[in-house]
Amino acid sequence: MCAWLLGLSAIFSCSIIANPLVSYNAEYQVSRKGSVKGTAVRELKLLDQNTYQLKYQSDIDIFIFSDEREEVSTFTLKDGKAVPLSYSMVRTGTGRDINQHITFDHKNQLITSSNEKYPLDVKWIADQQDLLTYQLQLRQELKAGKQKFSYPIIDNKGNQRIYNFVVDGAETITLPVGNVETVRIKRLYDNDKRQATVWLAPEYDYMVVKMYKGKEGVEQFQVQLTKYEKQTTM
Repeated sequence: MCAWLLGLSAIFSCSIIANPLVSYNAEYQVSRKGSVKGTAVRELKLLDQNTYQLKYQSDIDIFIFSDEREEVSTFTLKDGKAVPLSYSMVRTGTGRDINQHITFDHKNQLITSSNEKYPLDVKWIADQQDLLTYQLQLRQELKAGKQKFSYPIIDNKGNQRIYNFVVDGAETITLPVGNVETVRIKRLYDNDKRQATVWLAPEYDYMVVKMYKGKEGVEQFQVQLTKYEKQTTM
């Protein structure tokens, strides 16, 4: 459950240079079996001419399980791609607490971590993403017409992994904000025990409006959009 909360912990212009990313603030409710168990907020803002910050915060209580976290990614855009500069996560609650800051040194092609307990031992990959920027990159590539997606990411333990996704169809869904036309995307796992699906809405600039995580056919949680606001760039 924790791993998917990281990334969904957010997801998402054909020519990005011609059409810069739109700053926004989105609010969500997190539920399990129809009962609301927490809230989440995702925010994208422009820091300077070509540097952005994507932030995700959530506060969830499910029975004896609690999870409160904040993730922050700073990145730039180059040739239509998200280029991570730094990623940090602070997580408290049931289980292991996390406090980690990862830096992407593109000049020296190094990825370093502030967490001595989980040091990084990874090779440099030109298209490397963090746990937030891969979601934004998926959104960009979906808008450009791609149907399959694959991203090398650094997870919260500092491990290098590959996340794979595929477009699973179009669907009109009912959310707290009303009926929304969406593109449904599934994550591909190496077994059928886990299920993860995300819905992106063209009318919300392909923002994530719903997420689902399950294990062996049993729902672990759902996330649904409750409020979306575009932010004016100053």
